[in-house]
Amino acid sequence: MQILNSPVTIGKITVKNRLVMPPMANEKARDGMVNQQHIDFYTEKCKGGHIGLVITEHSYVNIQGKAGKGQLSVASDDCLPGMKKLADSIHQCSCAAFAQISHAGGAALTAVTGMVPVSASRVMMPRRQKEYDMPLRLDKEGIKQIVRDFADAARRVKEAGFDGVEIHSAHGYLLNQFYSPLTNKREDEYGAGCMENRLRFLLETVSAVREAVGPDFPIAVRLGGCDYAEDGSSIRDAVQAAVMLEKAGVDLLDISGGFCSYRKPDDETPGYFSDMTQPIKQRVKIPVILTGGVHSGRQCEKLLEESKADLIGVGRAILTDSAWPQKNMAGRL
Repeated sequence: MQILNSPVTIGKITVKNRLVMPPMANEKARDGMVNQQHIDFYTEKCKGGHIGLVITEHSYVNIQGKAGKGQLSVASDDCLPGMKKLADSIHQCSCAAFAQISHAGGAALTAVTGMVPVSASRVMMPRRQKEYDMPLRLDKEGIKQIVRDFADAARRVKEAGFDGVEIHSAHGYLLNQFYSPLTNKREDEYGAGCMENRLRFLLETVSAVREAVGPDFPIAVRLGGCDYAEDGSSIRDAVQAAVMLEKAGVDLLDISGGFCSYRKPDDETPGYFSDMTQPIKQRVKIPVILTGGVHSGRQCEKLLEESKADLIGVGRAILTDSAWPQKNMAGRL
């Protein structure tokens, strides 16, 4: 596992190896707060320090963007004590830790938030979930407020002692809803007419987050680059967006699906999103994470050897087997 075990630089920090535990929601929070179940979960997965980078589960930046009842919050300073304990628990295992921050947009449920959801347009989410409500079209003042909410959330992530922050713009959540033509039917400067407009909300968020955390704190973006659906976002879109995000000062690109979520339709090939990550890696200099369908260390190494990505995320295998990282790094898988 020569490449997998080698260090990689992300902004101003160096991660000891290229194995990533991606964000996986476990719905253990009560009122959004970190509890002992979270600490135990991450301690179990990180034990032995075999994972280079851990990206914690998505945490909502305001209550209207809450995706599920048990989701973590990063929406107020009340969350800081628990977040600090979470970051410390990962660091005690000698792993780097980023925290993912998100807003569900039209994928939020009124039954959970008590509020009508918002999105790029008044379009039902193209997902098979009957509970979704028709979202309101987010106005420009609302966009500005959510940008501020992301910036405040990122500040809390830094204050809690994490090594970096990841902005969630994938899996059909709010920022992804502006990027995807499936849900963005606007005709203003945030509309679907060109990539600059579709990415404007995300780029404004990146800029505000950078101002909040300073020049040396790493910023990652999880980009739902392709919807793999008719009339949706394309791989070509993903490459164009990645180049723009690098230019905007993003330090790490975490590539995943759009409205197809973290699964690629009808494809279980190890590293199935490599049809996006490989052309993106050819166009940008910042590191690229590939996650999806990877079940062995040999698969990780092969994807790295083939220059499909710079880091490999392994989710379901680690979720199923907490000893996977140890066995992987020892060359037993």
